[in-house]
Amino acid sequence: MADLLLEIFSEEIPARMQKRAAADLKKLVTDGMVEAGITYESAAAFATPRRLCLSVVGVLEESPTLREERKGPRVDAPERAIEGFLRGAGLTLDDLTVRDDKKGQFYVAVIEKPGRIASDVIAEVVESTIRKFPWPKSMRWGGGTLRWVRPLHSVLSILSKSEGTEVVPFVIDGIASGDTTEGHRFMGNGRFAVTSFEDYEAKLKSAGVILNAEDRAESIWADATNLTFAQGLEVVEDTGLLAEVAGLVEWPVVLIGDIAEDFMGLPPEVLQTSMREHQKFFSVRNTKTGRIEKFITVANRETADNGATILAGNQKVLFARLSDAKFFWENDLRVSLEDMAAKLDNVTFHNKLGTQAQRIGRIAALAREIAPLVGADADMAEQAAKIAKADLSSEMVYEFPELQGLMGRYYAEAAGLPQEVANACEMHYSPLGPSDDVPTEAVSIAVALADKLDMLTGFWGIDEKPTGSKDPFALRRAALGIIRIILTNDLRFPLERFIDRQLLEVEIQLGLDTAEEKDLYFLEQMVDQIAHHGVFGAAFRALFDKFDKEEKPFEVEEGTWLSRLQASLPETSDSLLDFFYDRLKVHLKSEGITHDVIDACLAMPSSDDLTLLVKRANALQVFVKTDDGENLLQGYKRANNILAAEEKKDGVSYEGEPEIQYAESIEEKALFGALDTGEVGISAAIDAEDFAAAMAAMADLRAPIDAFFDSTQVNSDTQIVRRNRLCLLNRIRVVMHKVAIFSALNG
Repeated sequence: MADLLLEIFSEEIPARMQKRAAADLKKLVTDGMVEAGITYESAAAFATPRRLCLSVVGVLEESPTLREERKGPRVDAPERAIEGFLRGAGLTLDDLTVRDDKKGQFYVAVIEKPGRIASDVIAEVVESTIRKFPWPKSMRWGGGTLRWVRPLHSVLSILSKSEGTEVVPFVIDGIASGDTTEGHRFMGNGRFAVTSFEDYEAKLKSAGVILNAEDRAESIWADATNLTFAQGLEVVEDTGLLAEVAGLVEWPVVLIGDIAEDFMGLPPEVLQTSMREHQKFFSVRNTKTGRIEKFITVANRETADNGATILAGNQKVLFARLSDAKFFWENDLRVSLEDMAAKLDNVTFHNKLGTQAQRIGRIAALAREIAPLVGADADMAEQAAKIAKADLSSEMVYEFPELQGLMGRYYAEAAGLPQEVANACEMHYSPLGPSDDVPTEAVSIAVALADKLDMLTGFWGIDEKPTGSKDPFALRRAALGIIRIILTNDLRFPLERFIDRQLLEVEIQLGLDTAEEKDLYFLEQMVDQIAHHGVFGAAFRALFDKFDKEEKPFEVEEGTWLSRLQASLPETSDSLLDFFYDRLKVHLKSEGITHDVIDACLAMPSSDDLTLLVKRANALQVFVKTDDGENLLQGYKRANNILAAEEKKDGVSYEGEPEIQYAESIEEKALFGALDTGEVGISAAIDAEDFAAAMAAMADLRAPIDAFFDSTQVNSDTQIVRRNRLCLLNRIRVVMHKVAIFSALNG
């Protein structure tokens, strides 16, 4: 066995590419070795700004000899077929053997592939890996053909064995592999030879290079926290920045610097964002005041003045950057939020959905309607919605887009608006991810729901739905955000009604230029009707009745824009509601609720009330895992299967009411009583939305159903008794369907 050490040394590799590049190097080299018969015990890859490294332990020194038997054509096959077989096998006719088969005699080629020494295989694999390496971006330099992320300087490639170390020899674009490398650009002492991975890692450290990125990150964080703790401060945690900075240095030296008093009036997030984005500085916070007062920078070398010159240069650049941020902040404060929002009239949201200002108008109207359902003041919700996106036209957000919403909150607070309105400016974007905070204040909830519902209905209205893995408008995230807001705040929210309402609002706005005035008037009336009647079908009927009573009969003419909407909008609404259900299944799966349980509950009335749906699903999931639940489900399946088979055979439905006078056995009569009692208990519990009680009442049916099947033959020879028993089975189904549609369960 031998150990392989490979290092590809170049100019600085961008930090964002290093982790993926190390993983690609490991996969490509080890997969190529194994494919050629050279196995190994373990492998690890590393990256620094100037090198990719791979250590492979326990490498097989020679691939095994392989013997392959390849069956050929029959001996009496056409000559051309035999010649083709020989060419493919690389043999002559004398090399073939003949074997008997039940269909005759066949030629068989026995092909032996001799083993190869590891160094030959590795040389081929490494050269191929370097030439085909999947960099996101690469360059060609000099007169060669090789492309690499940055100019390549050297390749170290050695096999370490007990008897010594050998170079794996190859030449790529004029660069010959060897056993030497070099350390830090400024702190190293030229090239040096290595004999093993341990020797390599130790000599690199002596030459100012920490090979492992995790070790560099730990060193940075430990030094930064120690420096700040000594001054009664704390580093603002930023794992992404820490990983990036660890990829910018080979020998991290942590320095702490001051922020000029001129910038202490800036919001802390502005300071933090400006320093992180432009300078890769960590923010240092005063734990008592919450202000960002200092910064941490990480140098790539030790200096005689302990970093004083580096720190002075960084502070000078930082002053200029923060001066820009201060300029943006002060300029923005001179502009009212209303004037900021007015500028959005010239900003296109989507070429089919109008401007940002038009979208804000739709959101504000919807937020006003949602407000009473979530306990918010309608005027305040509308006010918040109208200014929530105003900061998109601010200079600060133009410079730092990631501060949108947050800056809106600061500008609203500076303008003296109610705190609920200011908070809604920030929180209406939330949640942005599965671990992001969910808005919990009523005004923020109303605006956040309106924003996401308008986004979804707008893109559904123009048929721009997510497809496969493509979701350019983050519609899956918007749907999951609505689901999390509703469930986290335990809201009773008629989702379908608001989907229908907002689809109409979008269509009204899209049809302003082409629709007839009477059609638009009809749709505007429809928006009001949906507020009372819930969904398209009922709203259409109610509106026709209203016009008839007012002696203003209205007909939807076939082939018109309105007739097409009448036909397509219900389908669009159903499609979007199904999309919500798919997202809900994904969300609930992580909480242990299976898809079949959700499907069993989705088939029940008011399934667009997600809070009610999830309560039902939680109770059902617990119930079906109990002994009573499992056995009752089997009883249901048995009843349902018998009923389905007999209805198909007889060509009739057994949905009639069974009569106890035709019951013959004690068990049959007991089932009648149990179903009557159970239906009363289940219905009362469902009306009270006490699903645990409903499941308990349903569990009482297990014993009488089991006893009925154990003692009673459903298909009696007496037809009236048979029919009565089949109707009794249907009654089992009817009673249990008051809880959920059990036929959807997989048990």
